[in-house]
Amino acid sequence: MFFNISAPDFSHGTMNQASQQSSQRHSVDIAGVTVGGGAPVVVQSMTNTDTADIVATVAQVKLLHESGSELVRVTVNNDAAARALPYIVEQLAEQDCHVPLVGDFHFNGHKLLAQHDASARALAKFRINPGNVGHGKKRDRQFSDMIEIACRYDKPVRIGVNWGSLDQQVLAGLLTRNANLADPASLQAVTRQAVIESALSSAAFAEDIGLGADRIVISCKMSRIPDLIEVYQSLAKRCQYALHLGLTEAGMGDPGVVASSAALAILLNQGIGDTIRISLTPEPGASREREVKVAQQLLQSLGLRSFTPSVTACPGCGRTTSEYFQVLAQQIQQELDSSMPTWKHQYPGVESMKVAVMGCVVNGPGESKHANIGISLPGTGEQPVAPVYQDGEKTVTLKGDNIAQEFIGLVKNYVKTHYATNQGDAG
Repeated sequence: MFFNISAPDFSHGTMNQASQQSSQRHSVDIAGVTVGGGAPVVVQSMTNTDTADIVATVAQVKLLHESGSELVRVTVNNDAAARALPYIVEQLAEQDCHVPLVGDFHFNGHKLLAQHDASARALAKFRINPGNVGHGKKRDRQFSDMIEIACRYDKPVRIGVNWGSLDQQVLAGLLTRNANLADPASLQAVTRQAVIESALSSAAFAEDIGLGADRIVISCKMSRIPDLIEVYQSLAKRCQYALHLGLTEAGMGDPGVVASSAALAILLNQGIGDTIRISLTPEPGASREREVKVAQQLLQSLGLRSFTPSVTACPGCGRTTSEYFQVLAQQIQQELDSSMPTWKHQYPGVESMKVAVMGCVVNGPGESKHANIGISLPGTGEQPVAPVYQDGEKTVTLKGDNIAQEFIGLVKNYVKTHYATNQGDAG
């Protein structure tokens, strides 16, 4: 039966299985950033400035890139935004920021790309939503126009379907076929299938026009976790295109973080997904780069990539009535974060370092031994001493009122002696 869609597979794939599935996808080069083909999962984000405001957009793109975004998408919705693009790219280059920019097109992208040749050249990739390129014969012509421009300038394209702006002709056709079945599927199941068919048929159409499969990334954004998982599991089986993951309209704050992480973690652990975005609604006045940090933390927690040294710290209980270990863990994390811009150039591999700050004897020594460097602080009623472990061996026991600064010093020395690029760096 056409609408026989299997239930989501929530089994835990091994990292080897995940890597194998990812390596089978087409490799897409986006101005030097490789997506798919077994490359590390790429983190991307999107600005929320008016793209016509060159100063504000340059500042936000640079902030997102410095936070770790490897691709940055910008809205291209009118002539002013399109005209601004070459200047944005130029000013970013002057500030030594060379992150690839992706143009986000809806409704009028065919006109903007045709009328603003310099903008088409300046962008590293186009994002096209098949549901928002017109209807009927106009849809095919306008989609073709955009793909032909991508071919002319050798630009990769993300064909990004969103169930909130789904091509209604595709959905209507599938609903008609479904209604004639002896055992019709639910509207939700038909909608999932319509999202998949829209993406795959659009990608096939782009290939017919001349765009290579290695220049296509596809995405099927949903806002419900089970739908997203089911759609991408089906996509992964049916095509070899590079896949962009994201839970659309995930929400604000912790609910958005949890929802995105829950959905994407399952798929990534199965080897599904070559580039991701965490689509968080920013809280009023909040910094835009939180979505980048969440994406990095998700990939790092799954063991897929390392971005910054991690700090393991116990949650605390009645044995740790003092807040001392919590304060020290926070100080260590802040020290690591502030040092990383320099360390990542001076000390290759330091981003994989693990630090443990534990609050009592129950798990303290064990966790500290598993870390590269760890400290087991005394809990309530324990001896006022704090053993420090490096690579599984106890090296020193700290006492007194200056434990925090002494341990921070030991962490810095560990970095210098274990990640130095040459003998001079260790001095």
